[in-house]
Amino acid sequence: MSPTLTRRRTVAAAALSAALLAGLTACGGDDKSAASDTGSAAPSASAAPQANLTVLAASSLTDVFKTAGEAYQKSHPGTKVTFSFAGSQELAAQVKQGAPADALVTADTKTMDGLKAETGEAKIIAKNRLVIAAGKGNPFKIDDLKDLADTKVKVVLAAPEVPVGRYSKQILDAQKVEVKPVSQEPNVRAVLSKVELGEADAGLVYKTDSAKSGDKVVTVEIPDDQNAVASYPAATLKQSKNAEAAAAFVAWLSTPEAQKILQDAGFQQP
Repeated sequence: MSPTLTRRRTVAAAALSAALLAGLTACGGDDKSAASDTGSAAPSASAAPQANLTVLAASSLTDVFKTAGEAYQKSHPGTKVTFSFAGSQELAAQVKQGAPADALVTADTKTMDGLKAETGEAKIIAKNRLVIAAGKGNPFKIDDLKDLADTKVKVVLAAPEVPVGRYSKQILDAQKVEVKPVSQEPNVRAVLSKVELGEADAGLVYKTDSAKSGDKVVTVEIPDDQNAVASYPAATLKQSKNAEAAAAFVAWLSTPEAQKILQDAGFQQP
């Protein structure tokens, strides 16, 4: 082969290699561009922080917490809040038994104080007061606590181990009013239900619960100097598997948004 032909083939091969290398470099540039575009795109919904929270809450919070839960989920996409409502003493038993939950809100500080080993630091988020819920039309003309001592009046109270039952005993004893209840119920909603259904003539309940009954009961106010103030502390549970999300929810309960929901429902500021 002549030196001239060999030289031509060498030049051609070099040119072909250069062309192939340029093509590969261009393809590499496209891949980087695509990766860059992907990186600048908004994260997918699956990348949003998510948590399924279970909150144990006192029965008297049933209605307001349903509203609060919806508001929280709306402002915290990816977080779902499920409530389990019961008397505070029942909730305490569930916590001690290791029920899977993330936060707790009771209707008194005494119950919460008894769970310090199982909870984070508690903070009061709302307050409440008691009223007399009299049957529809208030046929016995109940006007104050002393009227509950009339043996003709069927009175229902919450059990003394329940916060509202303890508050009831406190105010009745302070006024030296002796009441023999026809039944003692496990939570405030059960007391109210008895009066609504006509199974009792009157009962002591929280003001917020009586307000939800409409014309099913007549609400009789109790003067402040004869009343008791119920405090609602909220805390995270140490057994929670969603500690950060649980803490965020408990903190939110003290925000202006949550406080407005509570106060619109009749609860008082903490």
